Amino acid sequence: MNLGLFQGGWFACVLGGSLVALPVVAAILALHLRWIARPGEWRWLLGFAGLGLVVDGGLHLAGGFDFGNDFSGALPLWLWLLWPLFATLVHHGLGWLWAHPWLALLGGATSAPGSYFLGARLAEVSLAPWLLPAQALIWGGLCWWLCRRLGPATPRSTQRTAPP
Repeated sequence: MNLGLFQGGWFACVLGGSLVALPVVAAILALHLRWIARPGEWRWLLGFAGLGLVVDGGLHLAGGFDFGNDFSGALPLWLWLLWPLFATLVHHGLGWLWAHPWLALLGGATSAPGSYFLGARLAEVSLAPWLLPAQALIWGGLCWWLCRRLGPATPRSTQRTAPP
């Protein structure tokens, strides 16, 4: 259900724009917090919302996205809403991934740029040539960090004690 709600929200954002995305994502986040979320998980949703403003906002200011002539210049709400929507997956649909750092790094470095590429095509957004490689580095690093933060604890010492 978690992955399906995320995917439905992704399509609402990319195909519907901000007017559709806002009520759909708000409903998904409310359902998530009500029935799925762990205690305190709202902090992750807020954290990713802030991170989205910094990352995609910065990439937009650097000229990475072109939303067309009729756009006011700010980061579109629909693009920003994808960040807290992604955060709904962190402890649930993607929770298993954080035990596999190299798989997470590779997955972040490939699937996120693929999502941006497909989303841009569907939403008629132009991307700067450097944007997808930048997204690969950002999301690969973000997924690596998630592994370090949420993955299984690694033993601090691998020394074996001698048998008595």
